[in-house]
Amino acid sequence: MVRRILHVLQKEVRGLHEAAYLLGVFAALSQILALIRDRLLTHSFGAGEILDVYYAAFRIPDFIFVTVASIVSLSVLIPFLVEKTNTSRSAGQSFIGGVFSFFALSMLVVGGVAFMLAPYLLAKLFPGFSGEAFDDLVLVTRILLLQPILLGASSLFASVVHVYRKFMLYAVSPLLYNIGIIIGILFFYDIFGIAGLAYGVVLGALLHLGIQIPFIVSSGYLPRFQVTHHFGEIKRIILLSLPRTLALSSNHIALFVLIGLASVMSIGSISVFTLAFNLQSVPLAIIGASYSVAAFPTLARLFNNGNREKFFEHIVVATRHIIFWSFPAIALFIVLRAQIVRVILGTGEFTWTDTRLTAAALALFALSLVAQSLVLLFVRGYYAAGKTAKPVLINVFSSVLIIIFAFLFKHLYETVPTWQYFFESLLRVEGIEGTIVLMLPFAYSCALLINAALFWVSFQYDFKRFSKALSVTFFQSLAGAVVMGFVSWRMLELLDDVFDINTFLGIFGQGLIAGIVGICFGVLTLKLLRSKELTEVWKSLHSKFWKTTVISSE
Repeated sequence: MVRRILHVLQKEVRGLHEAAYLLGVFAALSQILALIRDRLLTHSFGAGEILDVYYAAFRIPDFIFVTVASIVSLSVLIPFLVEKTNTSRSAGQSFIGGVFSFFALSMLVVGGVAFMLAPYLLAKLFPGFSGEAFDDLVLVTRILLLQPILLGASSLFASVVHVYRKFMLYAVSPLLYNIGIIIGILFFYDIFGIAGLAYGVVLGALLHLGIQIPFIVSSGYLPRFQVTHHFGEIKRIILLSLPRTLALSSNHIALFVLIGLASVMSIGSISVFTLAFNLQSVPLAIIGASYSVAAFPTLARLFNNGNREKFFEHIVVATRHIIFWSFPAIALFIVLRAQIVRVILGTGEFTWTDTRLTAAALALFALSLVAQSLVLLFVRGYYAAGKTAKPVLINVFSSVLIIIFAFLFKHLYETVPTWQYFFESLLRVEGIEGTIVLMLPFAYSCALLINAALFWVSFQYDFKRFSKALSVTFFQSLAGAVVMGFVSWRMLELLDDVFDINTFLGIFGQGLIAGIVGICFGVLTLKLLRSKELTEVWKSLHSKFWKTTVISSE
């Protein structure tokens, strides 16, 4: 009996890894296109005013998406839709029509108000813009207000896609979104100017939605506008989505403040902050998001079945592997930061000064990669257990800390010369204008580290063996990452005289070889320490994980 239970548990754990790796593959493909997108942007504009305007213009549309459009999120709608389709097909169709009508009306009202108030709101939010730059900001923001409408409708359709298990359609849609943006950069900008960049984003959102429409039509779930009689269910949907909305909106408010502060710094500060944020999001999407999304269905099932012990074991397994992958990512991103930024973004108008600033910001963001990844898992763990209040409170507190730290660190940078000297010397950005922007990613990482620590303490309180079960993995992975980082750093110095780092191939070769050698020594260290995670990864990679059922992330 004991052997059978262990076999089932090992199979479930292996399934978690395989699903996470498959999610990681799709996340990696999407992130590759996102990096190509950012490279095209930096090639054309550098870290300058046009890119500052472009990135700032996303703030209001994105905020509308995470607040209003949250009523059509997959995690909220799918249980309702499953219940309706189990009753009858017509009940499901009527439900989708009612939700779509309510969503469309809400977006029309909110979007219309935002369109009219855009000049006033943007002037208050981003006081650093003026003249033609401010006019462009208003124009691009107004065009981008179409994005939350299209992506919200896509999320609504995706709930039908998921119920009928056509997961691949939604898994591909983020790729199409980035393709649309790339088309805007390559073609629309030459025709429409900066508005063409916004049209590319709208095209991407339209493709994100459009790939699902053929199935929606063929399945008979294409919604029609109707005077909804599902007011009771819509109220339940809003109440269920409220915790998620509060958590996401608080984070976006914090980003509003950070971008607003960047707007009154030197030109290009918004671009540097956003480009570094996008780069650090690559390992976050591949590691943290993949494991947290893959674990969520199993965690929900185990908790609902009253199997608290297995729920704990799955949380521990996912946490172990997030730590296992994230520590090496931190080491490589910090040591190879200049090589990463220069290879991915260093082209055209993106100068060496832009590279150094973005690389320094990336290193500061990377400090919290483990924390950010664990927060994604912990939040879903509490959601799976039906405890939504605690993650909301912790995340809102973290968002407040981001804002407090941003103002505090900015003040210290401006008034305490030692504080400024420490960061400029440590990150090798002495003599560069605009280094004060580094206080923003530092504030973000400090707040996220505290956020993860609060979740960790909370889980330790709920599950007394939590920290003990992770201590070995923590120190083994940290040791492997330190060795990996040190060896990579030494290799960079040795290869300085081998490669011409003023060329793309030179800096790419230097970073690649240094990274590979560092990874080899890191893996050897983990092998000598008998890392359990290394063995589990090896077994999962030797299985046919690509045949695992595709789970798509929101």
